[in-house]
Amino acid sequence: MSTLPTPTAIRIIREEHQALGAMLSSLHLLLRQHRQDGTPVRFDVLRAMLFYIDEFPERLHHRKETDLLFPLIRQRSDSAAEILDKLDRDHGAGERAIRDLEHTLLSWEMLGESRRDGFEQAAERYLSFYLKHMQLEEEIVLPLAQQVLEPADWAVLDEAFSDNRDPLTGHPPSAEYEQLFSRIVRTAPAPIGLGGAA
Repeated sequence: MSTLPTPTAIRIIREEHQALGAMLSSLHLLLRQHRQDGTPVRFDVLRAMLFYIDEFPERLHHRKETDLLFPLIRQRSDSAAEILDKLDRDHGAGERAIRDLEHTLLSWEMLGESRRDGFEQAAERYLSFYLKHMQLEEEIVLPLAQQVLEPADWAVLDEAFSDNRDPLTGHPPSAEYEQLFSRIVRTAPAPIGLGGAA
């Protein structure tokens, strides 16, 4: 029995999930390293990592899920309506959460150690929140999409998600993002970066 090839949009969504998961994992490891080793905090790298999350997963990936993927699934099936509603709410909450996290990091950088715990706790909540969110999409939404969406739907989705070109999924960064990704890769811990001190 032959299986249909995985739609391009599904492949890109999974790759982008892996990139976001890796970035969140690296952020967690970087915070842990600074605390364990007593090394100076690389606020520039933490800012760059949060900026990436805000620019790519939040502004591109999640919006296309909410504006394109989820409505198409709703047109073809009502079996996951509650889950899609929850994921849409998650996307709205995620945009607010990343901005709050960026502000909390700035307060730590500007006001000192008394704000460190607040940032670390907020980062842990964000990590847990998005790992659960992506698991729901991977285990329920994407398999349902493959069952119910039609070729015309996939044509729209494939084209839209192909435009994302997230550098952490193997695309070369555009000129405006080159310095940002160079800094992240040089200094962030694995799985995203090389963990250097540059």
